[in-house]
Formats: sequence, structure tokens, C-alpha cells
Amino acid sequence: MVKRIQFSATGGPDVLEYKDFTPKDPGQGEVQVENKAIGINFIDTYMRSGLYPAQLPSGLGTEAAGIITKVGPGVTGLHPGDRVVYAQGPLGAYSEVHNVPDKNIAVLPKAISFEQAAASFLKGLTVYYLLHQTYAIKPNEIFLFHAAAGGVGRIACQWAKALGAKMIGTVGSAQKADLAKQAGAWEIINYREENVAERVAALTHGDKVNVVYDSVGKDTWEVSLDCLRRKGLMVSFGNSSGAVSGVNLAILNQKGSLYVTRPSLNGYITNREELKLASNELFSMIASGAIKIDVPERQKFPLAEAQRAHRALEARETNGSSLLIP
Repeated sequence: MVKRIQFSATGGPDVLEYKDFTPKDPGQGEVQVENKAIGINFIDTYMRSGLYPAQLPSGLGTEAAGIITKVGPGVTGLHPGDRVVYAQGPLGAYSEVHNVPDKNIAVLPKAISFEQAAASFLKGLTVYYLLHQTYAIKPNEIFLFHAAAGGVGRIACQWAKALGAKMIGTVGSAQKADLAKQAGAWEIINYREENVAERVAALTHGDKVNVVYDSVGKDTWEVSLDCLRRKGLMVSFGNSSGAVSGVNLAILNQKGSLYVTRPSLNGYITNREELKLASNELFSMIASGAIKIDVPERQKFPLAEAQRAHRALEARETNGSSLLIP
């Protein structure tokens, strides 16, 4: 018997249960990982709340780092004892042990700790595809990134600086402004005190930006469009304030023949080769020191306290990444 978090009904953090379960041996093309650190991501709250459907009862979480203990039939290139990290695949990473398809596994360099890996893998891969593939950010380019002090945002600040780009980040407090600025944001807009579209126009001398990255959703949809220049791209990759719905496509024409995309990691990384390319880029950035991953002790929660971790995340009491520790 090992422990995991599961939920049998959707709702608030109180639906999360800390339960015993007996893991099966890994199946065809799977490995079994003994998790040492587990990543907490906002998408986990979407699954728990029912915004994204799951077959109940269900485990939760997709990201963790640990050690392979068993390999299933057909697995090549991975062995018991390998240090690994994963961020895609079946729900259930909120667990002491989890079976994961080998195509979702990346071998972890010795220079990167389990906690660094679990705190950065999903978020870092997300930043990789956003800044390199959804829209290729160029040196000196100015762009807008919402929630710049969050887990994805802090990595984006650092990656943008490494690219020589000028990231304007939005935040909701002076403390978060300091965090994003320290991480490498070029300029910061406190959306509680400033008009975001007016500040973007001022910072770009009226030119606005070619691309906006928005994980907030409903609350920032229209202001994001107002920050784009003609034929600009709106990248909506999250819903922390609620989903964008009921969109009248004519608004894209009215605001300058704009483009919109709703990407996800699963749409960009679909096989082991794509994962290897993206993870190697991320690991290189971390190993070089260009991206620093540091999780405060107050944001490391015992696995049994997943409810408390979700409450803190949804109340915006966390900065950067948070972890569950088995």
C-alpha cells in the first residue's frame, strides 16, 4: 500500500482525499516512478473543480520527479534507478508511486534536483513552446505576459531576458512586481493601479505589441486584445479567472484583424523526440543559471496537505512554483 490524493466528486479543495492504494505493475510502454517531489499547477484546480472533465474517482496531477523502480514490457532506454521527471500523461502524480508512459519521461541531469525538476518541468516546457513555437520571440522584441509573478510567469521573465527580449509583465501587487522585476521582466504593470492597455501603448510609443500571452482568461480577454497592434496574436493558454466564452469573432476584425490561438502542451509535445528537444532546452537554461528555480519552504506541502496547497494557490498566496512532498 502507498498513499495518493484522489477525488470522487468535483468541487473545492475539500473534495481531495488522502487515501491508500495498491499500484499496479507498469504495463506495456510504461515505467513506475517513486515520486520524490510533485509539481502543483493551476490546471490541477481545473480538473478538481470540474472545469476540465475527469473520470471519477480520479487521481490528480501530471508532474513529478523521482526514481524509476520498475519498467514495463517494450520500454527501451530507461532503467530502474534512473532519475527522471515527467509532466504529461495520466492523472495521478499526486502520489508516492505513479505509472507513466515512457514517451512522457525525461532523464534528469545530475545537476538538477528533484525539487527543481518538479517545480519547473511543466511550467518550463510551457514557456519553451510559447516563446519559441507558438510565436518566436526575437531579441529586443517587446511583448506582454500576464501573471508575471506566477510559476509560468517567473520562468518566462528569466527566459525572455536570456533571449534578449523585453517582457512587460502584469502583476497584482507591489510585492509581485518586485518578484517579476528581479526575475528579469523589462517593465511591470500593476493591473490594480494602472490601465494595462494605456501603459503598454506608452511603453511602446503607441506601437503596442505583436503578441500577448494570457493565462488569466476571462478578466483579461478584452484588455489583451487592446494591447495588440494590427494583425497581432493573442495567445490564451489558461483560465485562472474563468474561461473565455461567448466570444464574438467580429471583435478580432474591429480591433485590427487580430489572430487568437488556444494552445496546450499536449498539442506541441506529442512524442519522445519532441519532449527530448524541449526538455534539453529547459535543462540547459537551468544548468547554465539563466533560469533559477527556488521554491520557498512555505510553498512545500506534505502530500497529505494537498487541500491546503490548493487553497493557497487559488487564493493567490503563492509566488512562483509550489510542491507536494511525499
